[in-house]
Amino acid sequence: MLIEIKVPQLAEGTPEGTLAAWHVKPGQAVKRDQNLCDIETDKVVLETPAQGDGVLVEIKIQSGATVTSGVVLGVIDTEAKAGASAVGANPAAQPVATQGAAHSAPIANASTALPAAKKMMADQGIDPASVQGTGRGDRITKGDVIAATEAKATGGAGLTAQAVAAPSASGAAPTAPRVTVPLGNRPEQRVPMTRLRARVAERLVQSQSTAAILTTFNEVNMKPVIDLRTTYKDKFEKVHGVKLGFMSFFVKAAVHALKMYPVVNASVDGNDIVYHGYYDIGIAVGSPRGLVVPILRDCDQMSIAEIEKQIADYGKRAGEGKLGIEELTGGTFTISNGGTFGSMLSTPIINPPQSAILGVHATKDRAVVVDGQIVVRPMNYLAMSYDHRIIDGREAVLALVAMKDALEDPARLLLDL
Repeated sequence: MLIEIKVPQLAEGTPEGTLAAWHVKPGQAVKRDQNLCDIETDKVVLETPAQGDGVLVEIKIQSGATVTSGVVLGVIDTEAKAGASAVGANPAAQPVATQGAAHSAPIANASTALPAAKKMMADQGIDPASVQGTGRGDRITKGDVIAATEAKATGGAGLTAQAVAAPSASGAAPTAPRVTVPLGNRPEQRVPMTRLRARVAERLVQSQSTAAILTTFNEVNMKPVIDLRTTYKDKFEKVHGVKLGFMSFFVKAAVHALKMYPVVNASVDGNDIVYHGYYDIGIAVGSPRGLVVPILRDCDQMSIAEIEKQIADYGKRAGEGKLGIEELTGGTFTISNGGTFGSMLSTPIINPPQSAILGVHATKDRAVVVDGQIVVRPMNYLAMSYDHRIIDGREAVLALVAMKDALEDPARLLLDL
């Protein structure tokens, strides 16, 4: 029996995606629920599981193609044996098995190259047969192409336009060269943006072009939070099964301030201000695919332990590309922790349609004045960007001060004061 592999139903507002990569080749055996390929959308990567045991006998859509819901990507034969090919299978999707043909190896290598690597080889005039693939299933990656380019340049023969334009063996007229200068030891590559990267870029430009963004700053003495964490972190992990970090305190401090100044938790809709009676905090997380912002729902009703567990889960699944579309949608306020990477100060960009975002930075020991004495304290600089169209400076500054006060006296967060 033949089973069609189809694109899963994409989320509303996401009309199309990109076939990121196949994980199996034609002729290979597959198991039910095995992930066959990845579909990348604006927000998430969707897995496409096999609907039954069998052999992948045909690939209809190649990696890098744009696809929509329900499109047939390939075919599984439940009665075929591994190594068999289907009659009428797409020849471009299958490895070339003919021995001795001068073009066999290049075609076989080209078909197993990842999209970015394939484009890079075409741009630089590199023969796919000369590149050794190190990716999954011997696929050629960008790193493989760069390594091949550097090896060739080191050997003293830089790639030139003349090499690309050399006559073919058949005597056919060469195509117009795409490389116009010697590469030498200065390789470069052109890689298309992923859908996620393009979407992030679009939203950030939208934010800066539609909102009146202003940023206010303050400094926080983190010693009380650090002391509290040092005292209870071991017992906390033993009881709750998760490490006690700092982000849960920032989330609680943000909710504390948003309750005091509801306009900071609001959003703009045309000529209306929408005040949200709930607190859904987005936590900016770096992932291999780029920046994602999963949402902690109803943070005012979550305990410190629940927040830490949710953040740990989001961080793990972001790295694996397994966050769901519903987990990345919505949010009334965002926290971005650049301090994880060593940032000392920044002016974060608002995540539309929200009206404010908190930037957290690295905590460093600094000399400060306390009660007229110069002492050393672990200080963190907070930055809150806000939409001046609806949030006045007074509310923005006071909201950030409220966060500062809560962090410098964390007992208030636990007692809800």
